[in-house]
Order: sequence, then structure tokens, then C-alpha cells
Amino acid sequence: MQLIEAVPNVSEGKNDSLLRELSLAIRNEAGVRLLHVDPNADANRTVFTFVGEPQAVCRACLALYKTMITHADMRTHHGTHPRLGLVDVCPLVPVKDITLSEVATYAKQLGQQVATQFNIPVYLYEASATTTERKNLAFLRKGEYENLREKLTALPPDFGPKTYSDTIARTGATVIGARNFLIAFNISLNTQDVTPAKAIAAVLREKNGGLKSVKAIGWYMENYRCAQVSFNLTDFYTTGLASVFEACKKEAAKWNLEVTGSEIIGLVPQEALQQAGQFYAPHLAGEAQLYAATESLLLHKIRPFVLNERILEKLL
Repeated sequence: MQLIEAVPNVSEGKNDSLLRELSLAIRNEAGVRLLHVDPNADANRTVFTFVGEPQAVCRACLALYKTMITHADMRTHHGTHPRLGLVDVCPLVPVKDITLSEVATYAKQLGQQVATQFNIPVYLYEASATTTERKNLAFLRKGEYENLREKLTALPPDFGPKTYSDTIARTGATVIGARNFLIAFNISLNTQDVTPAKAIAAVLREKNGGLKSVKAIGWYMENYRCAQVSFNLTDFYTTGLASVFEACKKEAAKWNLEVTGSEIIGLVPQEALQQAGQFYAPHLAGEAQLYAATESLLLHKIRPFVLNERILEKLL
């Protein structure tokens, strides 16, 4: 059986009623398992993770888009995380017996359906991108929702309307594509000043000559009362959790700061955590090594981190 994972990020992290509606829309699709829901009130953003056969997952994605569009409005949205629309980004990820190229085809089909059914501008990214520069989510999201009117003209979407309207003002645009596993990894600093977090992000992101396959931004998390460096690890085989964590600690020390905790957004492949365990506790093995990684990365300091609930393979 072919399995793919969808990880849609919606621009809502505070409305519990709406998040329940979105979860129900996913669960109601036969052949799909909702594995995890990760809301963040400061970012005003929630990450859903669900798996199933490709067609079923795409139907669940459409149900999520429909629910979000029916009950939310981008004109009233505010949050720390960059975004383009109500469903900001919807990546599809190969899990079992399917290639990235095949998933890219499903992502393109999903993009066409979203544009047709909901009249939303759709940009394709990563393995589904139509040009090299469009592979990069940051490129597509530059200027964010507030600059969408100009973006539609300067950078026309791959599907859907290319002219700004009241409807698009309400829904925003969306980015859809196929990619491999990505780890969203946030590291907290013992300061409320966002300046060092942004500076550390600038040093460590690949774009500026930092860590390979790493994207990073700095922001302030009101609920945590601290600044964070927020990382995306686009290839954990190239640069893993331990490498990013240790590099962040080193850069923080240059500001006379300390790392006080970290969090993984959504789910994490077991191998990524195992790699960190091998770095920090090479004398251990199996579950003991996973727990050692959790402790060394301070994943338990910000909020609870339960291995059986956060490792992808354990939930499949």
C-alpha cells in the first residue's frame, strides 16, 4: 500500500473550536489517520499531520481547505510566523512505496483542485515547483499576506486567480508541493530580546553560508516569555538536530546567552532522533538512546515531549 503524509499549516492557533472542526474534517475522510495536531497561539498557526493512501489524503486536504475557508478570515489574522493565507502551506511527503516524483504529481493535482473549487491562488513549491526559484518556500512567501496584491501581478500563481479581489483578501493564497521529511525545530534563549535570535538565525542559515540544508528565523514567543531561533531542517541526513542545537548554543554564548530548551513542531522521524542519540550517548542503544537525545536537546523543558506520541513511525 502506498502511503503519503500531509502536513498542512493553517493560520489559526487560538480558536479551539475551529481546530476541532478541522480535525473532524480530516478524520471523516475514510482511509486517513490524523496523527498529530500542534497549535501555537503566539504564531497563531497550527500544524496537522495525517497519513493515508494518496487519493484519500488529497480528499482530506480538500476538506481541510473547505472548513478553513468557511470559518476563518485572513483580514483579521495576526501572528509571528510568516504566512500567505488561511492554509499557508500544504506539503505532501512520501512515506511508503511511493517516490517523491509520484507525490509531486498528486500535489499538482491537489493544487489544481484547490484553485478550481475554492478560487484560491495556488503556488507550487519544492519537488512540484515549475521553476528553480519557486522551489523555495521563503521566495514564494516573501512580503507575506500583506503584499499579496502586488505578488499576484509580479509573481503569478501556478493555478487560480491572478487578480486580487475581496475573496482573495479573505482567503489569501496557498503553497502546495511534494517534499521529503522536514523537521521544524525551535530553540529558546534566556532573553526576551529578539535581536540575538535574529542574528543567530542569520549566521546559521544555509543561505548566508551557515549550516547546510538549514533555514532559520528569529522571533519572540509571548507565551514562553523568551526569544527563539526557529529552524527548518530540510535534510536531517545532511544536518541533524544535534548539529543545529550545538551550533545554536555556540552562537548564543557569543551573546552571553544560554539555550534553555527546544521543541519539535509536529512529528519527527525516529532516525533523526536516533542520530542525536548517537551523538550524545554513543554508549547507549535503542529506546535509551532516544531518551538520551530528548534530554540532551532539552526537548522536555518547554513543554512535554512523549516519545510514543511524537515519533512518526510509532504512530503509523
